[in-house]
Order: sequence, then C-alpha cells, then structure tokens
Amino acid sequence: MARGTGRGALAGTAAALAAAALLAGCASGTKPAGAEGGTSPRPAAERTAPSAPASPSPAASPAAAARGATVGAAGSSCPLPVTFDTAADWEPKRIKPITDPDLRELAEQGPLTLVCEIDAKPAGHLGFLNVWTDDAKGTTPRAALESFVAADDSPASAVYRDVRVGRGGTLAGTEVTYLVTSALLDEQKKARALAVATPRGPLVLELGGMDTDEHESMLPAYELAKATLAVTAG
Repeated sequence: MARGTGRGALAGTAAALAAAALLAGCASGTKPAGAEGGTSPRPAAERTAPSAPASPSPAASPAAAARGATVGAAGSSCPLPVTFDTAADWEPKRIKPITDPDLRELAEQGPLTLVCEIDAKPAGHLGFLNVWTDDAKGTTPRAALESFVAADDSPASAVYRDVRVGRGGTLAGTEVTYLVTSALLDEQKKARALAVATPRGPLVLELGGMDTDEHESMLPAYELAKATLAVTAG
C-alpha cells in the first residue's frame, strides 16, 4: 500500500468522500490542509532545507514529554491490549473497523490494522502516534515490524534493534528506524516504530510526522509511550 500522501483520521461517521480526505496523512503522520482541526503544512519556501540527507540511525533518546492521559484500558478512548501514557495535549481517537472495501485498505499496512491514532496537532505538531494490531498470535515483534516496513512506501535504510521498554524496562520489544519517501514533499523523512507481543498478537506503535523536523520534535511523546508501555491481559 503506497503511502504517498498517507492516511488521515479514520474515526467518526463522516461520509465516504470526507473520510477519504481525512484518511490522507495518518500513517505518515500528516493531515491534508483544510482537514477539520488541521494545520496547513508550511509552504515549501518556508521549510528549512536539510543540510544533509536524513539518517534513520537513532540518536540519543530525548527526555520523555510531560504526561497527559493514559490510553488502552477498557473504557478509555482507545481500548487496547496495552496501556501507555500520552503526551500532554495529544488527543487519542479510536479507529473503528471499516467495512467499505474501497476505504479498508487505507487503515491497513501489511498484516496490521490501524486501531488508534493520537493526534499531535493540539500540542502544536503535524503528526500522529499510531497504534496498529495484528491477530496473528504466533507472529514475533521482529516479524511484525518487517512486514509493516515492507508495506510502507519506498522504505530505505531500515535499522532494527532489540529494546527493553515499559516501567523498569520489563517488556521486551523490537524497534525500527528507517526512511520513507514523502510524495507530498518529494523528499525522504525519518520514520520509526516499536513492536511488542500481546495476548492478542503483535502490536506496533508508530511515530509519523509531516517531515523529519516534525518527526524529531515529537520524539519526547514517543519516548513517554515507550517508557510507560504495559501489556494487559487482553
């Protein structure tokens, strides 16, 4: 599934055409200009050109962001087989199952399905923290990530590593950093994702962003989610 301009917000009961417009940008961490609650991307002339090509290699992890809400528990905005803290002012929204075959693929990447998006716009960023799940209980986190990345649009320079996440580093996972080509901006940008095993199957936490600058500015929110991630009974 080419991500081109990507997928955008999928929740709600808007008509199919409106939903299709909002779908643009979700997995890439962007929304189209003019989407409800959206912020128009900076004109190309106003963006600072990178002094060197982007690199997917992770630098030192930034400090975690200030805590906002906790998502994942039953009754929360996004019931999940995990819980984690979101950054202050980020807005979680559950993605309901899509029955329209013409729209369903926009919430799928490889074998994984988008189930929750956490919007960074209220905190001043153009991007999302997305949660994807797969019901294949025997799939390892590494295998889930490899399938997820392979289904992205022109992925390059993927670097995988085993990590310990959650409070006290009690949870084993696999993380990937890589580059993806943004058709909207006609340039490469950084992407990263974390996979863990849950009783329901693998779960992937993905950080997007309109461009590499936005992606890096949202890393504290991603680090907060990693540091507080806990698998529930499912």
